[in-house]
Amino acid sequence: MPATDTSVTRALHARRSVRAFTDRPVDPALLKEIFAAAQRAPSGGNLQPWQVTVVTGERWAAVKDAVAARIAMGREGYEREYDIYPRGLTEPWEARRFGVGEALYASLGIPREDKAGRIARFVENYRGFGAPVMLFLHTSRIMGPPQWSDMGMWLQSVMLLLVEAGLASCPQECWAMYGRSVRRTLGLDDGQILFTGLAIGYADGDAAVNQWPVPRAPLDEVIDWQGF
Repeated sequence: MPATDTSVTRALHARRSVRAFTDRPVDPALLKEIFAAAQRAPSGGNLQPWQVTVVTGERWAAVKDAVAARIAMGREGYEREYDIYPRGLTEPWEARRFGVGEALYASLGIPREDKAGRIARFVENYRGFGAPVMLFLHTSRIMGPPQWSDMGMWLQSVMLLLVEAGLASCPQECWAMYGRSVRRTLGLDDGQILFTGLAIGYADGDAAVNQWPVPRAPLDEVIDWQGF
């Protein structure tokens, strides 16, 4: 697999949720190598609970069309697989969520009072921000929180390997808002639950939405050192 950078630290710093992709196609052989390497991700009991469907071309277009039809129905079109954010979110998490959203729209020049502009931009989520490939990560409904954690470790492994290969990505749990339509279009039965999408492609380096700084909490907010 061609590597642009083999440092895990630098890949962590370079990875971001890219929200503007070019139309440059992605070599499926390269993706296969990335997924094969990601199989080294840990999982409790070696269950490897992640199951993945990767689409491009007509299949990807079919998913976008199916979800667009649900979006046109308004709130009645929701098919929520799970609560993406906890209900009654409190501080400091609510401030982090609000802050990153405001910074995102500011990078696009869309003010808070421009509700229509913000909605139009949000709908771009369901076009994968122009990414030529979409990965859908799902699992059996018998799996519990530990296995969902395992899926997250697999996903992070994939995202870092994509950076190493010169590719970009955007994890998108928003697809779970229309989980049933996504699953049916992909040919998945109701025994599966959709966790997230992952847009994959080459980043548009000139897009302002890919350049704004994404803050992270300082260590003293998240780590309690004991016994040192």
